[in-house]
Amino acid sequence: MKTADKINDKAIVKDYFNQKGFDRWRRIYGETDDVNKVQKKIRQGHQQTIDTVVDWLKDDGNLADISVCDAGCGVGSLSIPLAEAGATVYASDISDKMVGEAKEKATEALEDPSKVTFSVSDLETLSGSYDTVICLDVLIHYPTEDAAKMIAHLASLAESRLILSFAPKTCVLFVLKKVGEFFPGPSKTTRAYQHREKDIIAILAENGFEIKRKGMTSVSFYYSKILEAVKVK
Repeated sequence: MKTADKINDKAIVKDYFNQKGFDRWRRIYGETDDVNKVQKKIRQGHQQTIDTVVDWLKDDGNLADISVCDAGCGVGSLSIPLAEAGATVYASDISDKMVGEAKEKATEALEDPSKVTFSVSDLETLSGSYDTVICLDVLIHYPTEDAAKMIAHLASLAESRLILSFAPKTCVLFVLKKVGEFFPGPSKTTRAYQHREKDIIAILAENGFEIKRKGMTSVSFYYSKILEAVKVK
Protein backbone atom coordinates (compact mmCIF):
# COMPACT_ATOMS: atom_id res chain seq x y z
CA MET A 1 0.00 0.00 0.00
CA LYS A 2 1.32 3.40 -0.93
CA THR A 3 2.10 6.06 1.66
CA ALA A 4 -0.70 8.24 0.32
CA ASP A 5 -3.19 5.43 0.96
CA LYS A 6 -1.98 5.08 4.55
CA ILE A 7 -2.40 8.79 5.17
CA ASN A 8 -5.84 8.69 3.59
CA ASP A 9 -7.09 6.01 5.98
CA LYS A 10 -6.38 8.26 8.94
CA ALA A 11 -7.73 11.37 7.20
CA ILE A 12 -10.89 9.55 6.13
CA VAL A 13 -11.54 8.32 9.67
CA LYS A 14 -10.95 11.77 11.18
CA ASP A 15 -13.14 13.57 8.66
CA TYR A 16 -15.90 10.98 8.87
CA PHE A 17 -16.21 11.07 12.67
CA ASN A 18 -16.06 14.86 12.71
CA GLN A 19 -18.75 15.20 10.04
CA LYS A 20 -21.68 12.99 8.97
CA GLY A 21 -20.39 9.96 10.83
CA PHE A 22 -20.56 11.79 14.16
CA ASP A 23 -24.35 12.01 14.37
CA ARG A 24 -24.77 8.46 13.11
CA TRP A 25 -22.44 6.91 15.69
CA ARG A 26 -23.59 9.18 18.50
CA ARG A 27 -27.07 7.69 17.97
CA ILE A 28 -25.73 4.14 17.76
CA TYR A 29 -23.71 4.53 20.96
CA GLY A 30 -26.57 6.35 22.69
CA GLU A 31 -29.90 5.22 24.08
CA THR A 32 -32.39 6.86 21.72
CA ASP A 33 -34.86 4.95 19.53
CA ASP A 34 -33.66 6.87 16.46
CA VAL A 35 -31.77 3.89 15.01
CA ASN A 36 -32.64 1.25 12.42
CA LYS A 37 -32.47 -2.52 12.99
CA VAL A 38 -28.88 -2.81 11.77
CA GLN A 39 -27.71 0.08 13.95
CA LYS A 40 -29.52 -1.41 16.95
CA LYS A 41 -27.63 -4.69 16.45
CA ILE A 42 -24.33 -2.79 16.23
CA ARG A 43 -25.25 -0.96 19.46
CA GLN A 44 -25.96 -4.26 21.19
CA GLY A 45 -22.70 -5.78 19.98
CA HIS A 46 -20.62 -2.78 20.95
CA GLN A 47 -22.19 -2.75 24.41
CA GLN A 48 -21.42 -6.45 24.86
CA THR A 49 -17.76 -5.73 24.07
CA ILE A 50 -17.73 -2.85 26.57
CA ASP A 51 -19.39 -5.03 29.23
CA THR A 52 -16.85 -7.81 28.70
CA VAL A 53 -13.89 -5.48 29.20
CA VAL A 54 -15.43 -3.72 32.21
CA ASP A 55 -16.16 -7.11 33.82
CA TRP A 56 -12.58 -8.26 33.24
CA LEU A 57 -11.18 -5.19 34.95
CA LYS A 58 -13.68 -5.34 37.82
CA ASP A 59 -12.83 -9.02 38.39
CA ASP A 60 -9.24 -8.03 39.16
CA GLY A 61 -10.51 -6.03 42.14
CA ASN A 62 -8.01 -3.17 41.85
CA LEU A 63 -9.65 -0.61 39.58
CA ALA A 64 -9.28 2.17 42.13
CA ASP A 65 -5.51 1.63 42.11
CA ILE A 66 -4.81 1.72 38.39
CA SER A 67 -4.66 4.18 35.52
CA VAL A 68 -6.34 3.34 32.22
CA CYS A 69 -5.72 4.81 28.78
CA ASP A 70 -8.83 4.51 26.60
CA ALA A 71 -7.39 5.00 23.11
CA GLY A 72 -10.17 5.78 20.65
CA CYS A 73 -12.73 6.57 23.35
CA GLY A 74 -15.57 7.65 21.06
CA VAL A 75 -18.38 9.12 23.15
CA GLY A 76 -17.05 7.65 26.40
CA SER A 77 -18.87 4.29 26.36
CA LEU A 78 -15.95 2.61 28.14
CA SER A 79 -14.28 5.53 29.90
CA ILE A 80 -17.36 6.54 31.88
CA PRO A 81 -18.20 3.12 33.43
CA LEU A 82 -14.52 2.56 34.26
CA ALA A 83 -14.38 5.93 36.03
CA GLU A 84 -17.64 5.10 37.83
CA ALA A 85 -15.98 1.89 39.04
CA GLY A 86 -13.05 3.86 40.47
CA ALA A 87 -10.37 3.88 37.77
CA THR A 88 -8.41 6.97 36.80
CA VAL A 89 -8.99 7.23 33.05
CA TYR A 90 -7.14 9.09 30.30
CA ALA A 91 -9.33 9.05 27.19
CA SER A 92 -8.57 10.24 23.68
CA ASP A 93 -10.07 10.13 20.23
CA ILE A 94 -9.08 11.34 16.77
CA SER A 95 -12.42 13.19 16.51
CA ASP A 96 -12.82 16.40 18.49
CA LYS A 97 -16.61 16.09 18.14
CA MET A 98 -16.54 12.66 19.75
CA VAL A 99 -14.38 13.95 22.58
CA GLY A 100 -16.74 16.87 23.10
CA GLU A 101 -19.71 14.50 23.36
CA ALA A 102 -17.78 12.25 25.74
CA LYS A 103 -16.99 15.20 28.02
CA GLU A 104 -20.66 16.16 28.17
CA LYS A 105 -21.70 12.60 28.99
CA ALA A 106 -19.03 12.31 31.69
CA THR A 107 -20.11 15.57 33.32
CA GLU A 108 -23.70 14.32 33.46
CA ALA A 109 -22.94 10.77 34.59
CA LEU A 110 -20.04 11.06 37.03
CA GLU A 111 -20.07 12.39 40.57
CA ASP A 112 -16.42 13.27 40.01
CA PRO A 113 -15.87 14.09 36.31
CA SER A 114 -12.19 14.72 37.05
CA LYS A 115 -11.73 10.93 37.14
CA VAL A 116 -11.55 11.14 33.33
CA THR A 117 -9.15 13.35 31.39
CA PHE A 118 -10.12 13.77 27.74
CA SER A 119 -7.94 14.83 24.82
CA VAL A 120 -8.04 14.89 21.02
CA SER A 121 -5.29 12.70 19.60
CA ASP A 122 -4.66 9.87 17.18
CA LEU A 123 -3.20 6.62 18.51
CA GLU A 124 0.30 7.22 17.20
CA THR A 125 0.80 10.51 19.05
CA LEU A 126 -0.44 9.36 22.46
CA SER A 127 2.12 9.71 25.23
CA GLY A 128 2.44 8.82 28.88
CA SER A 129 2.55 5.64 30.93
CA TYR A 130 -0.51 3.71 32.12
CA ASP A 131 -1.13 0.48 33.95
CA THR A 132 -3.65 -0.59 31.32
CA VAL A 133 -4.10 0.57 27.72
CA ILE A 134 -7.36 -0.28 25.94
CA CYS A 135 -8.23 0.16 22.26
CA LEU A 136 -11.68 -1.03 21.21
CA ASP A 137 -13.26 -1.01 17.75
CA VAL A 138 -10.53 1.15 16.21
CA LEU A 139 -8.35 -1.30 14.30
CA ILE A 140 -11.21 -2.04 11.89
CA HIS A 141 -10.37 1.28 10.19
CA TYR A 142 -6.74 0.34 9.39
CA PRO A 143 -4.92 -2.43 7.47
CA THR A 144 -2.82 -4.90 9.45
CA GLU A 145 0.51 -3.24 8.61
CA ASP A 146 -0.73 0.04 10.08
CA ALA A 147 -2.40 -1.74 12.99
CA ALA A 148 0.97 -3.33 13.82
CA LYS A 149 2.57 0.09 14.24
CA MET A 150 -0.35 1.33 16.32
CA ILE A 151 -0.26 -1.72 18.58
CA ALA A 152 3.51 -1.35 19.03
CA HIS A 153 3.04 2.26 20.13
CA LEU A 154 0.18 1.40 22.49
CA ALA A 155 2.30 -1.42 23.95
CA SER A 156 5.05 1.10 24.73
CA LEU A 157 2.55 3.04 26.88
CA ALA A 158 1.26 0.02 28.83
CA GLU A 159 3.02 -0.86 32.09
CA SER A 160 1.24 -4.17 32.57
CA ARG A 161 -1.72 -4.78 30.24
CA LEU A 162 -3.05 -4.09 26.74
CA ILE A 163 -6.62 -4.88 25.68
CA LEU A 164 -7.63 -4.80 22.01
CA SER A 165 -10.73 -5.57 19.98
CA PHE A 166 -10.83 -6.06 16.23
CA ALA A 167 -12.95 -7.56 13.46
CA PRO A 168 -11.63 -11.12 13.09
CA LYS A 169 -10.76 -12.43 9.64
CA THR A 170 -12.32 -15.86 9.29
CA CYS A 171 -13.59 -17.60 6.15
CA VAL A 172 -17.24 -17.01 7.06
CA LEU A 173 -16.84 -13.38 8.04
CA PHE A 174 -14.63 -12.69 5.01
CA VAL A 175 -17.41 -13.96 2.72
CA LEU A 176 -20.03 -11.90 4.57
CA LYS A 177 -17.87 -8.80 4.17
CA LYS A 178 -17.46 -9.45 0.43
CA VAL A 179 -21.20 -9.92 0.00
CA GLY A 180 -21.80 -6.65 1.83
CA GLU A 181 -19.52 -4.83 -0.59
CA PHE A 182 -22.06 -5.46 -3.35
CA PHE A 183 -24.53 -3.24 -1.50
CA PRO A 184 -22.88 0.15 -1.05
CA GLY A 185 -24.78 2.77 0.91
CA PRO A 186 -24.35 5.99 2.86
CA SER A 187 -22.94 4.09 5.85
CA LYS A 188 -20.00 2.82 3.76
CA THR A 189 -17.84 5.87 4.19
CA THR A 190 -14.82 4.25 5.83
CA ARG A 191 -12.91 1.14 4.87
CA ALA A 192 -13.48 -1.92 7.05
CA TYR A 193 -10.43 -4.11 7.66
CA GLN A 194 -10.48 -7.57 9.19
CA HIS A 195 -7.45 -9.02 10.98
CA ARG A 196 -6.38 -12.59 11.58
CA GLU A 197 -6.24 -13.39 15.28
CA LYS A 198 -2.87 -15.11 14.94
CA ASP A 199 -1.41 -11.97 13.31
CA ILE A 200 -2.55 -9.74 16.18
CA ILE A 201 -1.24 -12.23 18.76
CA ALA A 202 2.11 -12.32 16.92
CA ILE A 203 2.29 -8.51 16.94
CA LEU A 204 1.60 -8.48 20.68
CA ALA A 205 4.29 -11.12 21.26
CA GLU A 206 6.82 -9.08 19.27
CA ASN A 207 6.16 -6.21 21.67
CA GLY A 208 6.57 -8.29 24.83
CA PHE A 209 2.96 -9.24 25.60
CA GLU A 210 1.26 -12.62 26.02
CA ILE A 211 -2.44 -13.47 25.96
CA LYS A 212 -4.23 -13.76 29.29
CA ARG A 213 -7.91 -13.78 28.27
CA LYS A 214 -9.95 -13.89 25.09
CA GLY A 215 -13.52 -12.89 24.33
CA MET A 216 -15.76 -12.81 21.29
CA THR A 217 -18.83 -10.73 20.55
CA SER A 218 -21.03 -12.19 17.82
CA VAL A 219 -24.13 -10.19 16.98
CA SER A 220 -25.63 -9.71 13.52
CA PHE A 221 -23.66 -6.93 11.75
CA TYR A 222 -21.13 -6.76 14.62
CA TYR A 223 -18.32 -9.24 15.20
CA SER A 224 -15.46 -8.40 17.52
CA LYS A 225 -12.58 -10.44 18.94
CA ILE A 226 -11.28 -9.19 22.28
CA LEU A 227 -7.77 -9.95 23.52
CA GLU A 228 -6.31 -9.13 26.91
CA ALA A 229 -2.52 -9.28 26.84
CA VAL A 230 -0.15 -8.86 29.77
CA LYS A 231 3.46 -7.81 29.71
CA VAL A 232 5.89 -10.70 29.91
CA LYS A 233 8.07 -10.34 32.99
